Amino acid sequence: MDLLFLYTELSGYFASCIKELATRTGSIHIVRWQINAEAPFQFDFPENVTLYERNDYTTTQLIDLSKSINPNIIFSSGWIDRGYLKVCKHFKSKIPTIMCMDNQWFGSLKQRIWCIASPFILKKVYNYAWVPGTPQKEYAFQLGFSPKYVEDGYLSADVPLFASESKYRTEIETFPHRFIYVGRYIPVKGLDLLFEAFTELADELNNDWELWCAGTGEQFNLRKIHPKIKHFGFLQPTELSEQLRHAGVFVLPSRFEPWGVVVHEMAAAGFPMLCSSAVGAVSQFLENGKNGYIFKNGDKNELKEKMLKIMQTDDATLRKMANHSHQLGISYTPKDWAEKAMNFANI
Repeated sequence: MDLLFLYTELSGYFASCIKELATRTGSIHIVRWQINAEAPFQFDFPENVTLYERNDYTTTQLIDLSKSINPNIIFSSGWIDRGYLKVCKHFKSKIPTIMCMDNQWFGSLKQRIWCIASPFILKKVYNYAWVPGTPQKEYAFQLGFSPKYVEDGYLSADVPLFASESKYRTEIETFPHRFIYVGRYIPVKGLDLLFEAFTELADELNNDWELWCAGTGEQFNLRKIHPKIKHFGFLQPTELSEQLRHAGVFVLPSRFEPWGVVVHEMAAAGFPMLCSSAVGAVSQFLENGKNGYIFKNGDKNELKEKMLKIMQTDDATLRKMANHSHQLGISYTPKDWAEKAMNFANI
């Protein structure tokens, strides 16, 4: 079969899924948006994967390209690109057209407007909805997709890459007393809460805990400078996995995070975790009190409280939490993702 992906910005975890899918099908064609300067991933795809730059095609040219590919299935990133919508509308009556979305249902005015508009736009374009998990299914239902036309598992971490790192937390005698944040330096990630909570604890307590941060973004120049905080900038997946070997507990204080594949990555790597209630992926990879803690979105004091609780936890318990994270993280892999992608041909 020939598959067409109408995508936004490619990522390392998506590339790992595509590589797995490439072993099960004929050719894969990916139209992508330009690389995000804040996440300059480098890719090495198999020979049966072809990339196209979205900026090189008008809507008419994109439709013509899609006709020449003549795909058996089209996967498209939501409704953000009108050209993508027009391609899917052209093919909807002929082949499965899949809407890939990670939006959680909040019931906002904008979302309710989309629910009203969906029968006239989205349902005329897409046959199915593919979402990451439970928080997104409700939105798909609200948009008018019946349960039999909604599938979960849309996002997967590069589990083989990160799972091999779990031993540095599950088997090590002295557990690393280092929190680690992985993500962009932008307001929505809640780094101000994290920096304030950690620096207060660092100044109040006499212990060896540190905070490591990997990523870049518009607020990188505003990063908190503190003797116990280290900033590494953007790291490629393999570089990141090597750095993770020296860290102990993952923390993600996002104010808005529809899913957050990084949570899956860190779970597979065996990290106890602290995540805000806004993070969608906690529904699958964080069991409160077992492999970490969920704190109220935007609540610095509760984040500080949970960080202190981690600091006061003995190493043996932290290792148990790490192992529980690892088991949750390896429960869904790129192989599972590829099987779900191929299953759309049989629905």
